[in-house]
Amino acid sequence: MSHFIDRRAGAKRKSAVNRQRFLKRYKSQLKRAVADAVNRRSIVDTQAGEKVKIPSRDVSEPVFHHGSGGTLEGVHPGNQEFVTGDRLQRPPAGAGGGSGKGNASNSGEGEDDFVFELTRDEYLDLLFDDLELPNLVRNQLVGATEFKTVRAGYSADGAPSNIDVVRSLKGAIARRTALASPYRGRIRGLEEELNALLENDTPEDDPRISTLREEIEQLRIRIAALPFIDTFDLRYKSFVKQPEPTSKAVMFCIMDVSGSMDEQRKSLAKRFFLLLHLFLQRNYEKIDVVFIRHHTTAMEVDEQEFFFSRETGGTVVSSALNLVYDVIRDRYDSSGWNIYAAQASDGDNWESDSPVCRDLLAQKLLPLMRYFAYVEIMPRHHQALWYAYQELEATAMEFAMQQIDGPSDVYTVFRELFKRQPA
Repeated sequence: MSHFIDRRAGAKRKSAVNRQRFLKRYKSQLKRAVADAVNRRSIVDTQAGEKVKIPSRDVSEPVFHHGSGGTLEGVHPGNQEFVTGDRLQRPPAGAGGGSGKGNASNSGEGEDDFVFELTRDEYLDLLFDDLELPNLVRNQLVGATEFKTVRAGYSADGAPSNIDVVRSLKGAIARRTALASPYRGRIRGLEEELNALLENDTPEDDPRISTLREEIEQLRIRIAALPFIDTFDLRYKSFVKQPEPTSKAVMFCIMDVSGSMDEQRKSLAKRFFLLLHLFLQRNYEKIDVVFIRHHTTAMEVDEQEFFFSRETGGTVVSSALNLVYDVIRDRYDSSGWNIYAAQASDGDNWESDSPVCRDLLAQKLLPLMRYFAYVEIMPRHHQALWYAYQELEATAMEFAMQQIDGPSDVYTVFRELFKRQPA
């Protein structure tokens, strides 16, 4: 076996580069492990990373080795038991199980699964990989153009904090070289005359020698007097602002908190919206989130009240949809905003209200929205609201609906609703 030792000086952030290379190489295995971990841990527990196990066969490196059969002759340093010509028995293939599988054995050896610890950011990146807000387009708001600062070369003036030291020193060297060049040429000529006089055995007290030496010294003083760096040499990094179209989005989170939504159903709905809220904060810097709770009446609330209020009552779903329409009309012009909504309910609704909800979506809301997702939480059996929404799903591309039957379905349904659409 040959051993290679890397004695190169360690580069900065070398371990970080190696870690990113590992994450890229084994991304598919890590994504599967993260998806499995979601069902074991709380979705809201994002302050810590996650330990994932990768089968050792998946992280094995290709190596050159001797195949079965054939003969091999060699001398092993330090060997005290064998001499040339002795035959060594090959170890049996696959001896020992490793990875905790197989029966006990008194021979052979194996290898446990590889355990890799993901940081919080790496865990969230893998958790939300390949997810996006569907149909997101750039909407230009009149009079609300944003600007981004970009590099635009160098300038001769600017703030001291923007001085480019390397560029300034290069300019100083070029200036000194150009200004000193005539003096150095004159010095070379005078030194040639002086050397010619000295080679002809001219006396040291000859006026010509002293004159030449004095002139050479004056020229060298002039060269030394050139400033090392001058204000003329200073160069500053230049920045300009470029206009950038704004892309603004708003997400409406609509949760049913009526009496038919028992504690288990509300818990699943909260898990879904917590995952959605985390996804939006993680992937979109500028997005408004509007929280709406409803029973017989709907109310816009803040994040704290949305997730932790214990208010309950009857069920009139159209009250929430009407409130969404009012908020859009008052605050979010559809020509300048990408509008999304996600609704969670158990499907129980006032008998005559389901057709009203369908008509509200079809006639008022969906024409203004990029996407509307409906999630039914643990239905006892599908009711009128589900069937009314099914009519929309068949005709409206902006509408999607899914069903959550238990905690293990939350992440699966979330990925299905917000998976990246093909171009």
